[in-house]
Amino acid sequence: MLKILGKAASINVRKVLWTCDELDLAYEREDWGSGFRATDEPAFLQLNPNAMVPVLIDGELVLWESNTICRYLCAQYGQGKLLPAAPRARAEVEKWMDWQLADLNNSWRYAFMSLVRQSPAHQDPDQLAAGIAGWNKMMGVLEQQLQATGAYVCGEQFTLADIVLGVSVKRWLMAPMARPDYPAIAAYHARLADKTAVFAG
Repeated sequence: MLKILGKAASINVRKVLWTCDELDLAYEREDWGSGFRATDEPAFLQLNPNAMVPVLIDGELVLWESNTICRYLCAQYGQGKLLPAAPRARAEVEKWMDWQLADLNNSWRYAFMSLVRQSPAHQDPDQLAAGIAGWNKMMGVLEQQLQATGAYVCGEQFTLADIVLGVSVKRWLMAPMARPDYPAIAAYHARLADKTAVFAG
């Protein structure tokens, strides 16, 4: 059986749990991370030297990096679900997954650490304002895409891109800050909320 190491509250762990839910995969999960077992324990570091969750164990295979784990689960067990086999369709999904990881994630780091984590090192008002503006700007890119598709990120079909971006949308909506009115994102959020308890949690 698959084993997932990481607390369910982690945004990156939720990507993996949601993927398992969509693919009907059974798994065992162990709580690791803040508030639970420390990821700097030697046993955990042997699995992931970055000391971060999630970690997936599938037999002798050990994987870290949440988007990579989700891709693997789809490729190994998905039978074409969530991640298309056709190169062009797959590239479209992976483009948005990479955008989430490289561009969107970087845009919210300062604002999230300041507003949600209340980090003393992230309380500079100018940097916070810039962080909020940058985060909202990146979400505007997603708003434009969703206006164009009218459904999910890559079109009519729900894909892996929607899992990784769905949890990011939820984080943006829950942050205590001013946000533009993005009606396509609001409709998208409601659409995703009907899919799985993992998203609602």
